[in-house]
Amino acid sequence: MEIKFFNSLTNKIETFKPLKENEVSMYCCGPTVYGDAHVGNIRPAIVFDTIRRFFEYLGYDVKFVSNFTDVDDKIINKALQEGVSESVITERYIAAYKDVLSKLNIKPHYKNPRVTEYMDQIISYIDDLVKSGAAYNIDGDVFFSVPNVKDYGELSNMKVDDLVVGARIEENSKKHSPLDFALWKKTDAGIKWNSPWGEGRPGWHTECCVMIDSIFGTETIDIHGGGFDLKFPHHENEMAQAKMHDHNKLARYWIHNGFVNFGNEKMSKSLGNVVLAKDAIEKFGGNVMRLLILSAHYRAPVQFTEDTANSAKVEYEKICKAVQQLALTIQVNGGSLDNELEPHIDGFLAALADDMNTSNAFTELFAEIKNANVKLRSNPIDINYLQQGLKNILTMLDIFGICVPIKRLKSDDIALYNEYVNLKKEKRFEESDRIRKMLQEKGIY
Repeated sequence: MEIKFFNSLTNKIETFKPLKENEVSMYCCGPTVYGDAHVGNIRPAIVFDTIRRFFEYLGYDVKFVSNFTDVDDKIINKALQEGVSESVITERYIAAYKDVLSKLNIKPHYKNPRVTEYMDQIISYIDDLVKSGAAYNIDGDVFFSVPNVKDYGELSNMKVDDLVVGARIEENSKKHSPLDFALWKKTDAGIKWNSPWGEGRPGWHTECCVMIDSIFGTETIDIHGGGFDLKFPHHENEMAQAKMHDHNKLARYWIHNGFVNFGNEKMSKSLGNVVLAKDAIEKFGGNVMRLLILSAHYRAPVQFTEDTANSAKVEYEKICKAVQQLALTIQVNGGSLDNELEPHIDGFLAALADDMNTSNAFTELFAEIKNANVKLRSNPIDINYLQQGLKNILTMLDIFGICVPIKRLKSDDIALYNEYVNLKKEKRFEESDRIRKMLQEKGIY
């Protein structure tokens, strides 16, 4: 199957061809762990988990890495405010984020590296850049020299001259150019490490480069992903360092998801319009949040409001009702939920292969559900058709990462259900209602 993605690097749709025949290497920038994740933060987690699931369904071995940034000024400031060590803060919010991922049905990653685990490699990487002339040390602060990089701005589609005009450089700044960025920060406060330039801590843009090199090697990876807001300056600066250190562009395909909007604005902690992910999940459920996020194309904005979340909840309930009715009907008519049927989901897969068009993929899912509902009302019941339909629906849901609870019936459950059906046919409604209540208490009807 030909798979196509919009590559932010080339600004066009391209056919995806992994470096290795049966393996995909993916890296998605993870959170800076100084607070709870909001709904906007979980979009890349859901989007790239779905991409990973799609690849795995097609038979690829996916090595998906997402990091935790556990050293940052915001972490240090929070630790100082609370009078605790930085590790107390980071452990608290890493645990909270992992809980959110679990409730969103995010599959465990190949690795979740932490910046503090790679400090020796980060210092060595920066030292390489200094020795090659790509970076410079001034009084213990190390800066990357952007003017040395050919085609700086190609990922974000920005021109250096425009960036220089728009940039502001602080009075008495040590930087040679307003575009230069910090690789190492001299510091007296908070967590710090010894380095050839004195005590300090790394700059944000270097950390992911080093973790990618350490985990995958210094060749390019297949996919580097994250939110659209990371394209510049974070990903642009990562690529700049890779060009000078490894003589490549770090990744072959750069994929960026759009924002989650709250009203008419991007959801952002700086704007103060955030809804915490844990609160949204508690109110609407992880499956509903996945459905909401995936209902729009990953590059388009998603509107998160009470109305859009409730609409997604209604859609999820429709899916659940259809799946549960299919499973019930199959079992009470002697069919099995465990079978070796091959899913027939070509239209669904084609939609995802077309730059992860999840909107069209949902259309395929709901068409399958509609067909199944029609067959559920047919007489006689075609068990084989229903089994195939259920297999198709569950396979699509699994790729979406959306879970639906299914009740597996015991023999006495089936006997009780058949008794209910017979009583209803005989119009013995008082008795049938009593049996229906028993079925409901068992979670069957």
